[in-house]
Amino acid sequence: MYKILSKEIASMYTRDGVRLDADIYCPDEEGEFPVLLMRQPYGRAIASTVVYAHPSWYAAQGYIVVIQDVRGRGTSEGEFKLFANEIADGADSVNWAASLPRSNGQVGMYGFSYQGMTQLYAAIAKPPALKTICPAMIGYDLYTDWAYEGGAFCLQTNLAWAIQLATETARLRGDQSTYQALLTASRNLPVNHPEILQKLAPESFYHDWVAHPQPDIYWQELSPKSHFQSVDLPMFHIGGWFDTYLRGTLHLYKDMVVRANTPQHLIIGPWAHLPWGRKVGAADFSKLATSPIDQMQIRWFNQFLKGVDTGLLDESPVCLFEMGSNIWQDLSSLPKPNQKSYFLSTTGLASIREDAGILIPSHQYPIPSPQDILVHDPWRPVPAIGGHAAMPAGVFERSQIDCRSDVLTYTSEPLTADLSLVGEVLVEICCQSDQDSYDLCAVLSQVYPDGSVYNVTQGYLHCQDGTNKVTRNIQLQPICIRIAKGNCLRLSLSLACYPAYAMNSGNGAVLSSIRLMNAQIITLSVSCDSSQVFLPIIS
Repeated sequence: MYKILSKEIASMYTRDGVRLDADIYCPDEEGEFPVLLMRQPYGRAIASTVVYAHPSWYAAQGYIVVIQDVRGRGTSEGEFKLFANEIADGADSVNWAASLPRSNGQVGMYGFSYQGMTQLYAAIAKPPALKTICPAMIGYDLYTDWAYEGGAFCLQTNLAWAIQLATETARLRGDQSTYQALLTASRNLPVNHPEILQKLAPESFYHDWVAHPQPDIYWQELSPKSHFQSVDLPMFHIGGWFDTYLRGTLHLYKDMVVRANTPQHLIIGPWAHLPWGRKVGAADFSKLATSPIDQMQIRWFNQFLKGVDTGLLDESPVCLFEMGSNIWQDLSSLPKPNQKSYFLSTTGLASIREDAGILIPSHQYPIPSPQDILVHDPWRPVPAIGGHAAMPAGVFERSQIDCRSDVLTYTSEPLTADLSLVGEVLVEICCQSDQDSYDLCAVLSQVYPDGSVYNVTQGYLHCQDGTNKVTRNIQLQPICIRIAKGNCLRLSLSLACYPAYAMNSGNGAVLSSIRLMNAQIITLSVSCDSSQVFLPIIS
């Protein structure tokens, strides 16, 4: 490892004359080095150290590391507009970084979340110096991968992020009263959620996002996917099984694998959005789950920025952490699992009695079943706990949720052998509502012999034309898990998962107190003998 020079502060000017500031960490050694660039909106001193090693560690591996404040954040000039300037500013920043003293002209980018997005936008411009990127936990299509899931607004994560950015804006402006009000709101989500943003942060992206509940031209113009088709760079894709943006990570990876001529590697750990450690909620996935990303990124950058044969290109390009067994699986590609289906069966009391709803393997079917009735009261919506969309995310004991009378539960017999699931779980529910609109939340859990219940994966769907009897398809978050022999599978269904997702009023999302006052009680009938769960089984 190299010794490091004292951190320098340097500035550049964009093509339209805006000054952007950066911290630079450089090896204390003669010679030229590749550059690692991170562009972020949270104050460059943080440098994504919530999940990555400090920039000085990367510099000690033989890199010039540049951590830059994006336009309008930190000490950089200009007006911050979410993602609006990142293509041009990203290209300008890459070109500037490549020309720094002692740079060898080779630039790689790293970072997660917003910092992952800035990599995609910079890559769209195709600056010649940009040789590789390591996007982590990103939205490729911002509508389906980030802002909305199954057509439902991801309230808690979007709101928390909007308030965080608005609070930082108030701090940069020196607006003490606005800062304090937003800080208080951030500690009491979702109290006064849209009202306080409308009053104190009318410029927030949040208002545009809720104003565009359909995947229209707004999302097409804003999303990296719409501009990415000619990009072909080596990419190291990083995701987490409980990350709310895993859909985006997989969406980008699958797209690049199909059309790219450059290496594409993927790793998915048992992590939420942050931190990336062994414990996620109530689950401890062992020391093997501790993040290996820093060391892996250095090998990646050594390969593509220094021309060192690290052996990466001879290794399996897909690395998945299998929860339950708590081991890493090295694969040549994403698995193509077989499907195993379970039908729903009931006595009609699946919302009341734990033994009334049953998951039956499809080869044992059919067993005629009555309907189950599910009633949603907007005064006391089913609360969110764990999974990928709630805060905090991860694995939690949820038997207290499943005991509610506004949750339907269907439980299998104990497994007679270990069950390995890799991929997407699909839930098909044949149902009909008394309201024009409703939402469906489906949670797959495992029930242990002692009666405790821990979530495995979940999905959410916003439904229109509710008064028609139709089959609704709910896509659950992709998963990789081994469920032990003796445990049972459980499907839980509800009409809310609040505040992870905006509650449905019976005629659309509740995003203001005025809309809440008009929210209706929703009654849903579920035809069990026409509903089933499809599991991705690996032998």
